[in-house]
Amino acid sequence: MGRIFVSAGHGGSEGGRIDPGAVAGGTTEAQQMILLRDVIVPELRSRGFEVLSVPDTLSLRATITWINERARSGDVAIEIHADSFSDPTARGATAFYVAGNLDRKKHGDMILLSLIRRLPQLPSRGSRPDTATGVGRLAFCRDIAIASILLEVGFLSNPEDRALMINRRRDMALGIADGLEAWSREVSGTSPKPPIITHPVINIQINGQVYEEQGVLINSNSFIPMDLVDRLNVDLSQKPNIRLVEYQGVVYVKAVELREFNISVGWENETRTVVLRSLNQTCLTTIDRIMGQGRTSEVQLIMFLKANHESALSQFPDLPRFFREEAALEGVNHDIAFSQMCLSTNFLRFGGQVTPSQNNFATLGTVGGGGYASFPSAQIGVRAQIQHLKAYASLEPMVQEIIDPRFRFVTRGIAPTVAKLSGRWSSDPLYGDKILAILRRLYESAGII
Repeated sequence: MGRIFVSAGHGGSEGGRIDPGAVAGGTTEAQQMILLRDVIVPELRSRGFEVLSVPDTLSLRATITWINERARSGDVAIEIHADSFSDPTARGATAFYVAGNLDRKKHGDMILLSLIRRLPQLPSRGSRPDTATGVGRLAFCRDIAIASILLEVGFLSNPEDRALMINRRRDMALGIADGLEAWSREVSGTSPKPPIITHPVINIQINGQVYEEQGVLINSNSFIPMDLVDRLNVDLSQKPNIRLVEYQGVVYVKAVELREFNISVGWENETRTVVLRSLNQTCLTTIDRIMGQGRTSEVQLIMFLKANHESALSQFPDLPRFFREEAALEGVNHDIAFSQMCLSTNFLRFGGQVTPSQNNFATLGTVGGGGYASFPSAQIGVRAQIQHLKAYASLEPMVQEIIDPRFRFVTRGIAPTVAKLSGRWSSDPLYGDKILAILRRLYESAGII
């Protein structure tokens, strides 16, 4: 029977201190996840499972290394988190899995179902791919050698979820333990593994052409040969944490990791084919440039928004058109501006300090510390966002009358790329990366990459 790794995912620091994580209601994420983990582990051991508890002082990267050094075939790993959001009404548990792995999605659903059975008061937000997160990837889901899931057990910022974590901790732990037991038994079974491990082969298609060499499925993830990675002009040395696998004399890389290098990764189940598409060289060199022409149509923007929030356009039906028209007038890439809007408003759910009635789609501030700006219409709000982007990215004069309240405070042309908005438009050091992650998802949904 396989072993189970459990991490109370708050993250230690280099000096051995424990990062408290989210803080709300007089408690911290670290405190609650450690207490929850300390109920899950003995419960699983009482059921006959071998459980390895990750040391609390390890950083995320050290946690992954610690697990990989000890992992064996048939083992599984889970990290538990408590989410936090500025909207105190946000609730529920979510299981995150590596994008494109349908088996892992099923396992996430399995854990959530077991949790809700024990704790029906806790809403389930479902299993979601790690590409749906702000940064577009979760290292715990991607970099661990065995099957792994990141479970957010609820929102510490929500009083009801927080009360369940504290007052119904044992029920929560039992539900997670039930799910882990079922998951572990499915992955490893109760019979010994064969001494020689073999992986099923898969076909590879690149830019519409069949690739002569095949890939392999490992833990239900598609892996492709490094030879193909070289042909795609992808330099993996830029990402030293990407895990390589050697199998039968060939080095392979997980296909989904190539998304960070502007490679689209899909799957055709009937033909068991991993489908790769690459951007042309012009697109590769300009994808993060704020000034330029967008590539998506109005319909593609609408479909993307609806796919991430079904009722997003009920209040702003013309928003995709406004972004295309206002950006075109000023020479701004409307795809980047639209992706920034999706990040800032959580796909028009809002929920933070900015309300829909303010028509402020990028958390633009006012002058003199007066809070967030308000605009008389959605089109004017989009225009202000476009003008603020152009102020950062270009020295060119404005075409339309300036209505951006903070335009004059920007050092013109200081941020020509999305990455340079980090620390300027937002204090979040990953702000630019999060916009680009949404932009890549937009291009994948539109068939551009």
